[in-house]
Amino acid sequence: MAGYSCGTDSLTINNFNFSLNLYLDERFTKPKAIYHQKNNMKTNTSLQKRSAFFSFSSLAGSLTLVLIFIVAFSSCIKDPAGGGGTGGGGGTGGGGGTGPLAERIILDTAYGSAPQQKMDIYLPAGRTTGTKVIVLIHGGGWEAGDKSEMNYYKNLLRAKWPEAAIANINYRLASNPNNIHHTQIMADITAAVNIMINNKSSFVVSDTLTMVGASAGAHLAMLYTYAHNTNGYVRAVADFYGPAKLSDWSWYNTYNIFMGRAISDLLIQFNGAPWDVPLYDSNSPYSVATAQTKPTIIFHGTADVIVPLYQSQQLRARLNTLGVPNEYYEYFLDGHGFNTTNTEDAMNKTVAFLKAHLR
Repeated sequence: MAGYSCGTDSLTINNFNFSLNLYLDERFTKPKAIYHQKNNMKTNTSLQKRSAFFSFSSLAGSLTLVLIFIVAFSSCIKDPAGGGGTGGGGGTGGGGGTGPLAERIILDTAYGSAPQQKMDIYLPAGRTTGTKVIVLIHGGGWEAGDKSEMNYYKNLLRAKWPEAAIANINYRLASNPNNIHHTQIMADITAAVNIMINNKSSFVVSDTLTMVGASAGAHLAMLYTYAHNTNGYVRAVADFYGPAKLSDWSWYNTYNIFMGRAISDLLIQFNGAPWDVPLYDSNSPYSVATAQTKPTIIFHGTADVIVPLYQSQQLRARLNTLGVPNEYYEYFLDGHGFNTTNTEDAMNKTVAFLKAHLR
């Protein structure tokens, strides 16, 4: 049974026994500490057996057994138990305590068997069954990137919306040799969402979600919200300079000197096929949007040299035509990734927008 990762500071939870492991973790282990290092929150806890009583014929035998337990478990790490503090795991939404729940952070939790199927979960102090959940999705042209690249956004969101829970996810990256394309990537996002939904009781959060993505991650956030959000758990989405229309022949035929490669290479790898209008349309937020599409807030820099500004402008026009609630902001002479001032402004607008549409 997978439940702990030895010799590392991560908790590894198998997708099939996730809830069972959370129960076993809290029943048989005690948290020790949480520490900061370079602004990244990590857990540092040691597994301790609470009690074990055996009969031995000699004191030497007992000491030997204790030594074995120390060697076997001293390097195993787990996340802080779900609650702690004065709430004892209970509070307003938990399992029997009387005070508010303590903050809980779970890093590199597995939602599948592939190395990239990991997520970081940040559960705020004082959370309840009404706590909203933000899913963060990183960019990287679908073929690169890591959830750590969203830590700046994560930190801003935690500061500006401290009541919200956050799931910062990795996903399998597009690869022609490994046959990883849009189908596998969207399945990963679905699996990560399901972890939050299926464990909402143990996490003490709601099943009301929103998504925030940057670049290719913004495209994935919109595509999931518009076309894969079958249960309607995701109620709104924030798009930071993401591609909205993959079936853009002009963009497809561009060689991007800043990236040093043809855009068609990226699109072929993500879609799993060369130019195919029906396929590319099916993976385009612009094309799959309907009158029932969830509220969307869009940000784009006017000097973006990676994703064309006009794609966000076209998406806004289509959402307006469909009557979908949306907000649209351009940052003059900012590029693919905003400066600090504009990022702060965009995040303030994002939090206000999402709060307004997650009621």
